[in-house]
Amino acid sequence: MMLYKYIVKNTANQYGKTVTFMPKPIYGDNGQRHAHPPIALEQSGKPLFAGDGYAGISQMALWYIGGLIKHGPALAAIIAPTTNSYKRLVPGFEAPVNLAYSRRNRSAACRIPMYSASPKAKRVEFRPPDPSCNPYMAFAAMMMAGLDGVENKMDPGQPLDKDIYDLGPEELAKVPSMPGSLEDALDALERDHAFCSRETSSPKNCSAPIWNTSGPRKWTR
Repeated sequence: MMLYKYIVKNTANQYGKTVTFMPKPIYGDNGQRHAHPPIALEQSGKPLFAGDGYAGISQMALWYIGGLIKHGPALAAIIAPTTNSYKRLVPGFEAPVNLAYSRRNRSAACRIPMYSASPKAKRVEFRPPDPSCNPYMAFAAMMMAGLDGVENKMDPGQPLDKDIYDLGPEELAKVPSMPGSLEDALDALERDHAFCSRETSSPKNCSAPIWNTSGPRKWTR
């Protein structure tokens, strides 16, 4: 991804153009820059996310989703690490602000693509990340959150297949959401970071560039 950015920016520069990977470069515009990584696990060539559950996925996939949802607010500091990231993560623009899963709702953080019935095509699309993140940190943190969900059998709850705009205030209040600012995301990471600093994680501490455990809170940019 870093090589891709480098090539695109330099190619554009040769033609007198400027390329931006800002998540929300134009205020109020529906256009946004995102990075929706498709996630799937395999073992000895066998897809582990395929099953006979909701949307054709397995119980393991649901637990993985449970980990992403539970740790979503903390992940935000890593996968959406700029102030501009939260210009994108706002309700009303089909942005993935709701910490829920669905096979069709684009406002859900976890979406399950339904374009193929093949077991090898079964995957989870985690939609909150944007191109401003460090992909090496982001992918590692997302993996650790998902694996924490599998290890602890985290229930993701019911899918959010309803139109989010049709939900009443009481029902909408029950749906957890992504942080509304970078400050809120950093606070969430401060409260919940053990999942990506375990000894079993790879790299050894995927939150090390952000999290400083010595002394008062200090953020490294």
